[in-house]
Amino acid sequence: MTSIVSADGTTIAHTVTGSGPAVVFVDGALCHRAFGPSQAVAEQLAAHHTVYTYDRRGRGASGDTAPYAVEREVEDLAAVITAAGGRAAVVGISSGAALALRAATHGIGISHVAVYEPPFSTEDAQRARFTDYATGLAADLAEERRGEAVSRFMTFVGAPEPMVEQLRSTPVWPAFEAVAPTLAYDAAVLDAGVGANVPADALAKITVHVLVLDGGASPELLRAPARAVAAAIPHAEYRSLPDQTHEVAADALAPALLKFFAS
Repeated sequence: MTSIVSADGTTIAHTVTGSGPAVVFVDGALCHRAFGPSQAVAEQLAAHHTVYTYDRRGRGASGDTAPYAVEREVEDLAAVITAAGGRAAVVGISSGAALALRAATHGIGISHVAVYEPPFSTEDAQRARFTDYATGLAADLAEERRGEAVSRFMTFVGAPEPMVEQLRSTPVWPAFEAVAPTLAYDAAVLDAGVGANVPADALAKITVHVLVLDGGASPELLRAPARAVAAAIPHAEYRSLPDQTHEVAADALAPALLKFFAS
């Protein structure tokens, strides 16, 4: 593990795997290098690419600096890209996909962007539900109810309540609670103020190569935003991975990424 310093002085921990053109992986909610898909994907890409996986601020071995702003996370990603030589492809999963897309409008050295199921809203009911979630989450975190914040998130994304209750008594739960404050960061990246609408105007300004992916077995509320994102970005490519859900398998995702980066 090595670390870099972001523009505001926050330490960002990262790992480098493989060799070849640089790829930076951006995790989604609750995930970081020690917990999530990044390392498995990095291993799949390592024969062809140098893959940089990093802990987003407030997670894992990275630091955090208040107050939070999405721009600080864009700066964190820019610092990782600088460490990678100043130019890199970026892969984002879930809310990490939303961050990657936002960063692609900032001219920070991104050559390609591949995103998997950015969880924007495409329907009024979905927007209202997200706004309710973000409001409740903010209250949980303001009162230091980290366990309730994690439970709220898991219920929001569709985990059955009995499963959530069972998880609360497992050894992994403290790890979830440790990064619970970053759930608010993911909500900000999605822009809770407008119910996580697909940011079509911003996406239309992206000029780099973009691949938008979803899982063929995912629910429509995740697949519809993927299609909407692809439609909003000039010349974006859209693909669906058969039999995959939001918990996409590394050996299903990696071949699509390798093909895209080689094109």
